[in-house]
Amino acid sequence: MLVGTWNLENLYRPGGRFGPKDKAAYEAKLASLAATINALNPSVLGVQEVGDPEALADLAGMLEGTWHTTLSEHADERGIRVGFLSSLPVFVVADEDRFPEPLRPVQSGDAGRPVSRAGRGVLAVTVTTRAFFFDVAVCHLKSKLLSYGDGRFQPRDEGERARFGAYALYRRAAEATLVRSVAGRLLKGDGRQHDVVVLGDLNDEVPAATTQILLGPPGSEIGTPGFDKPDKGDAQRLWNVAPLIPPEQRYSRIHAGRRELIDHVLVSRGFLNLVKAAGTGVPGSTATALPSVQDEDPAVRRNAPGSDHAPVWIRIER
Repeated sequence: MLVGTWNLENLYRPGGRFGPKDKAAYEAKLASLAATINALNPSVLGVQEVGDPEALADLAGMLEGTWHTTLSEHADERGIRVGFLSSLPVFVVADEDRFPEPLRPVQSGDAGRPVSRAGRGVLAVTVTTRAFFFDVAVCHLKSKLLSYGDGRFQPRDEGERARFGAYALYRRAAEATLVRSVAGRLLKGDGRQHDVVVLGDLNDEVPAATTQILLGPPGSEIGTPGFDKPDKGDAQRLWNVAPLIPPEQRYSRIHAGRRELIDHVLVSRGFLNLVKAAGTGVPGSTATALPSVQDEDPAVRRNAPGSDHAPVWIRIER
């Protein structure tokens, strides 16, 4: 069984502000996305940047087999949200966007009220197979792409850049705290017994403070001396599978020519025992071909086929 995450990049039907300009560009995008998903053949795929629910249904209709679509009700100002494509039955157990108490609202700009909600909701489902069931949460944290109001993606000066960089970091950290709160409830007090997966575009790399928030008690990461030494922290930890990805595949986006892994799969201790492989792109490929993107208006790539992200996945056996 393969479980993965993929930012589909601006999945809108044509004609709107952010979607493809015409039907031909839209169909090319769907065909490219569907080819990758068919090659992946996932049982559960967490998805991000679904702008139109109907577009996800269109994509599902191009896939081989029977697929279920499940979407968060909490979209951002562009209408994008997270969701799932699954060939297995699922039912929603959480769909949240409010920061957990007692975390206070965070500043999101030079003016206006602080925000107390994530830009996109955190959606969690229970997946049922013939042999067992597990819980999966999908998220999409605040982008590092900075917008400065009035449609600007470039600052007036470096002081403005620094402030808005801080605002984005505040929000991404608060959103990571929300994800960790949802994951904590899914773990039900013991991730050695309860199978939990967290999927998503975290918009930061493995060592980033925001990504580290999701892990829980430190000291047992894959590849460290403590990994094979169970302790009480194993009940609450999540493990990032990044070290299991072959080094040549260990990226999910290329920014300004630099490879970065910003899309992640994290699992509970019990589920980690089921993981037999991890990777990016299509299984069997040695590297992932992606465009190099810049800090620019997302609409610049509205007619681009496929996505500027690679899927990240794990293969499990029980």
